Amino acid sequence: SYFGDKSSCVENVSALNLTSSSSARGPNSTCIAKPPLSASRSVFRSHTPLAGYSVTSSSAVSTHSVASVIVAVVEGRGLARGEVGMASIDLKNPEVILSQFADNTTYAKVITKLKILTPLEIIMSNTACDAGNTTKLFNLITEHFKNVTFTTVQRKYFNETKGLEYIEQLCASEFSTILMEVQSKYYCLAAAAALLKYVEFIQNSVYAPKSLKVRFQGSEKTAMIDSSSAQNLELVINNRDSRNNHTLFGVLNYTKTPGGSRRLRSNILEPLVDAESINMRLDCVQELLQDEELFFGLQAVISKFLDTEQLLSVLVQIPKQDTVKTAESKITNLIYLKHTLELVEPLTAALRSCNTPLLKAYRSSLEDTRFGTILEKITTVINDDTRYTKGCLSMRTQKCYAVKPNINEFLDIARRTYTEIVDDIAGMITQLAEKYNLPLKTSFSSARGFFIQMSVDSSALPNGQLPSEFTRITKMRNTYSFTSADLIKMNERCQESLREIYHMTYLIVCKLLNEICEHIHCLYKLSDIVSMLDMLLSFAHACTLSDYVRPEFTDTLAIKQGWHPILEKIAVEKPVSNNTYLTEGNNFVIITGPNMSGKSTYLKQIALCQIMAQIGSYVPAEYCSFRIAEQIFTRIGMDDDIETNASTFMKEMKEITYIIQNANDKSLIIIDELGRGTSAEEGIGICYAACEYLLNLKAFTLFATHFLELCHMDGLYPNVENYHFEVQHVRSSAGNKEKIAYTYALSKGYTEEKNYGLKAAEVSSLPSSIILDAKEIINRIAKQILHRQKSTPEMMKQRAMYHLAMRLVQTARNSRLDPDSLRIYLKGLKKKYRDSFPAPGQSDEQQ
Repeated sequence: SYFGDKSSCVENVSALNLTSSSSARGPNSTCIAKPPLSASRSVFRSHTPLAGYSVTSSSAVSTHSVASVIVAVVEGRGLARGEVGMASIDLKNPEVILSQFADNTTYAKVITKLKILTPLEIIMSNTACDAGNTTKLFNLITEHFKNVTFTTVQRKYFNETKGLEYIEQLCASEFSTILMEVQSKYYCLAAAAALLKYVEFIQNSVYAPKSLKVRFQGSEKTAMIDSSSAQNLELVINNRDSRNNHTLFGVLNYTKTPGGSRRLRSNILEPLVDAESINMRLDCVQELLQDEELFFGLQAVISKFLDTEQLLSVLVQIPKQDTVKTAESKITNLIYLKHTLELVEPLTAALRSCNTPLLKAYRSSLEDTRFGTILEKITTVINDDTRYTKGCLSMRTQKCYAVKPNINEFLDIARRTYTEIVDDIAGMITQLAEKYNLPLKTSFSSARGFFIQMSVDSSALPNGQLPSEFTRITKMRNTYSFTSADLIKMNERCQESLREIYHMTYLIVCKLLNEICEHIHCLYKLSDIVSMLDMLLSFAHACTLSDYVRPEFTDTLAIKQGWHPILEKIAVEKPVSNNTYLTEGNNFVIITGPNMSGKSTYLKQIALCQIMAQIGSYVPAEYCSFRIAEQIFTRIGMDDDIETNASTFMKEMKEITYIIQNANDKSLIIIDELGRGTSAEEGIGICYAACEYLLNLKAFTLFATHFLELCHMDGLYPNVENYHFEVQHVRSSAGNKEKIAYTYALSKGYTEEKNYGLKAAEVSSLPSSIILDAKEIINRIAKQILHRQKSTPEMMKQRAMYHLAMRLVQTARNSRLDPDSLRIYLKGLKKKYRDSFPAPGQSDEQQ
């Protein structure tokens, strides 16, 4: 029912060799539908509306004997352009691989992934390769994979909802945590929908339910942040109101161009993992902060750029038919291109004094002679003073007079006619103003053309009405807008003259574009440079508004007096600052404290600071050092988790399973409130078991919990540290009730605030006898637990030795101290080690 009735396919064999006018290789080529792998497969394709056409080469047959992977690729549209979703399946292996990532205009990640997959066939949307309207992505893929079959399907079959349904139906239960990872990755789900439906109907391959291995494969050289973590951390969307900008993207977004904004968004979702690349960005931000002239000079030029990527997309498209609208659009975009190219020289000049390698590389790229060649060719045809302007009438004038005079005699005549009509319109309105003694003025809009406006109180009009000659009257406050029969006729003449002008200008523009198309690829480089500079300027701008510092990259996560970047923007006062320290020998931190004491905010703060550092931004702290994380996992308890315990518990189990299956020694793991969806005993057991598993990894883990029993793990594992959020007890003004005052300050050790439920009961109307009994029972249980988990002197000694050894290893790796300073530091370590377990009766010298 999705594609049509398969039973009548055999009747359509004669339809196999249809031709299509759609472009595959370029604007002048033609796609021919050839029978691919087998006759039966081709029959299905020709019958169903799913398939458009396929592109093959004569050498494709030799590839088919070895290749067996089919890949579906889809790209986002509008603001999501550059976001690519991929799904692939090997016909010899029941495994579906999903990918989604942001790519730049060179689509290097897409090409790399496809090269690794070595596909037999690539499926794309028909909108990517409509006649004369092929996308850059489609052209690049067909160029790099000339011996691969290409099949197009209607865009509607790239349906993310269907894709998620197929994965739920076909994914084996042991891989079901993939659903958490991809449930909001719409483009890879859309690709999966088209792929699986195509394989089922065209390849005639049907898979049993729950039989496929499905896995998500992120892009190389970027950290993986699953969709749930991105949502928890509010990286690009605020959880309470998707329209406000209280997100990490909102904190850092001071970009001036759409391309810069898209690059920032994609970098936040996929931070870098290469320290050298990150430091190159940080060097740029540092130079921008230190050199005001460079900062403001670059910002002034960058803010004048339009959406270069969109401009490129339009320039390489050939319209299906020549209409006035397409002609006007092409002329407009040529003016935009001229405007963009004229900014290359001032951008190069703004970078002339730069010193950092990355900025120097950009300056060198901008010295490409092709920019000058294109601009020179444009200025032989287009007027020097033609440029992009704001306002529809101003832009219309620019388009009319874009082409220089004496290039086309008929165009010059048409423009003179147009000028006369516009002058006649202005003269007619002046005469009407004199005739009726009214303050009339000429106005223009793209929808209405020329019309009349007047600002006057209705009491000043005869009988409170406009003369009957005026029609289509609208009023907003004291401003009247209207027209007349003569003005409507003159607008029609004006439009007819414009059509002639646009048609003749369009022919000249098309010829010009054909001449410059061989040089146009330098604009992809320009687009990358502009978007990157825009993002780096945005980072520098954010630093000027807050006291951010440059991060370092070592084997330690150390943040001195760091604060939450989003909370800083929301709060009236600056958030409370706290320290963070994790290293290989101290990689598991348990955090306790009452509800609302700041645990969740603190955990999010660490993850946000880690992401900021890995995208090349400065960080909200007095000092910070990070170990690069290849994956960032978060399990943050939400306020609505307590609605249904059963569903909450299952959600928790899926999330922790996903973390355990995917984490490695380079992960940053943040877990908040695990196990509260079940009984206390089961919750403690699950948390304890999960902690012990994670302790075997070298991942940096922060684990917030209300189960204080977990705090005693530090006696068994030397790499566990306890921290808690302090609270103070204050008496109410009446003096009979005690309240908790939150300090939001993190301190070492576990919280002294125990039995939060009992404290809540004390201020309730429960009888005092019940509360006293509860206290006695709790004290007995606590003593039993403490007795069982009490640290022995030998355990304390082993723990101190472990910490000393790890500090010595870390010092050997990272120390930049001179010999005297190093000697003092090592003496300090010795004293700290000695103080950890003073042996009774031993002198200092013996120790």
